[in-house]
Amino acid sequence: MERGGRWHFQTAPDLAHLLRREKEEPKRLSRAATEALAIIAYHEPVSRAEIEAIRGVQTAKGTLDVLLEAGWVRISGRREVPGRPTIYATTPEFLTHFGLESRRDLPGIEELRAAGLLDPVDEAFAVLTGGDDGDTDAERPRDEESAD
Repeated sequence: MERGGRWHFQTAPDLAHLLRREKEEPKRLSRAATEALAIIAYHEPVSRAEIEAIRGVQTAKGTLDVLLEAGWVRISGRREVPGRPTIYATTPEFLTHFGLESRRDLPGIEELRAAGLLDPVDEAFAVLTGGDDGDTDAERPRDEESAD
């Protein structure tokens, strides 16, 4: 077609529906979904109650539904305890999406800390509560009053 003194390629109207561009927009996971996915990946198989105990807050059903719809999490069965809660595990699609051969390839705590991916608030809390913050006793500053 010629338009404005220039030539353009144009698809025939009866074939346009076959050549229409579809842009796939990536969905961003909420913080709750990201935390739930990490807990499932590192602790699988895991129940909703166990996820909530680790996170310290309730997990909405929609959070796990998003992970199920994405194909990264699957229902792997039920626990043999009263109430028979559903347990969740990751899928091969999860491994493929994140470029992992197996769950053993997930980064460890030291790798996450080195990459700066640990929440500084969590690290500060660990220091305040006497949890493992990665420092040895020789590296910790000593309180002068307790040294006497």
